[in-house]
This record gives sequence, structure tokens and C-alpha cells, in this order.
Amino acid sequence: MSHPPSPGALVRITVWDLPVRAFHWLIVALITISWVSAEQEKFEVHFWAGYAVLTLLIFRLVWGVIGSTTARFGHFVRGPRAALANLSEMSPAAAAAKPSVGHDALGGWAVMVLLVLVAVQAGTGLFTTDDLFVDGPLASTVSSDLRGTLSMIHRQGFWTMLMPMIGVHVLAIALYIVLRREDLVGPMITGRKSVPAAIAEAQPLKTAPLLSAGGVLIAAAVVVWLVAG
Repeated sequence: MSHPPSPGALVRITVWDLPVRAFHWLIVALITISWVSAEQEKFEVHFWAGYAVLTLLIFRLVWGVIGSTTARFGHFVRGPRAALANLSEMSPAAAAAKPSVGHDALGGWAVMVLLVLVAVQAGTGLFTTDDLFVDGPLASTVSSDLRGTLSMIHRQGFWTMLMPMIGVHVLAIALYIVLRREDLVGPMITGRKSVPAAIAEAQPLKTAPLLSAGGVLIAAAVVVWLVAG
């Protein structure tokens, strides 16, 4: 006869669904492709990578509302006070006493800032021009002054805003590993994490794969509509 685990025992549960994990690693790959293709002046590849990024961003907004529990913005978007409180919990003891399922408040703020910066980068790319050979698909829809401003934001924003924030993100992951003894990378690969049995009963809701596929199709249709005019 099996007995339920004690409340303090660790059990493995699913904390990240496949759509969230796929979004995370595809965004990493596409940002890398965007950077390399721009450096090598392979602008057709650069634009297609940008369209894919926009598709993923729109999907993530949808999935943040209808997705599994930990994917939803309501699960991890908290006020500044909660995020600051997380800064005082950077120890193995604090991690054991207050383990996180999904993003904590501090991680939630980091996610939202990164999403906004990636959206700015991809969105301004639609209006970018070099006034010679390369024009974004929506460059002709705005004035030359605004086009120049958006082009400047797109070119400079990558190095002045997005890349520094990505660096902060990587540093935070390292600090969680060192200070809290908490691996954030493994669960984003496997989807699973060991947590105390006492909180395992609140295992994140899983959403039907067809729903996520529908979200991707809707997001792709929106991007096609934007680009094709």
C-alpha cells in the first residue's frame, strides 16, 4: 500500500508547458539569428527572423491569458514590493522555505521588461530604412522624420537596451544557482522541477496542445496582415 509523501518531501511536477519552453528557446535562437544576419548584412534573413519574433510575441501575449497556470501573466506579475522582497530571499534556506513554482515576482518583472524590449526591437524594425537599399515593410507608412527616429531606435536599442537586459537576465540566473541553489535552466528545458509535496497539489494547469497551435496560427495571421498591408 502506497502512502502519500510527507509535506516536506520533494516531488517532481510540471512547471512549464511545452509552448512556454518552445517560446523561450526560439526567442533566444531568433535574436541570435537577427544579430548575426544584421552584422553580415543578410537582411532578408534578418527580416524573416523579425517576423518570426513578432509571431512569437503575439502568441506569448495570447498564451499569457489562456495558457497553463505558470504561463499566465496573472500568475507572476506582482507589484514592486513583492519583487523587492525576492531580493531578500537569495539564500538556500529562503529557497527551501519559499520555493517558487514558475516565475517569482522578481523574475516576472524581468520577463515583462524583456518582452517589451524585444517587442520594441521587432516593432521598430518594420519601419526601419537605410535610405538606400533596405526598407522595412511599413517604412512607407510613416513620415521621413518618424522613420528616421524609429530606425535609430532599432539600430541603437539592441546594444543600449536589449543586450544589457539579456545580460542582467543571464546574471540573475547565475545568482539564483549560486545563492539560492535553484536551477532555473533545467526546468525550462524539461518542464519539470522538484518542489515540496505541500505545494505540489497546486500543480500548474495544462492546456490542450490544439489551443496553443491555434494561438500560433492567429499570431502568424496577424503578422502576415501587418507585413502584407
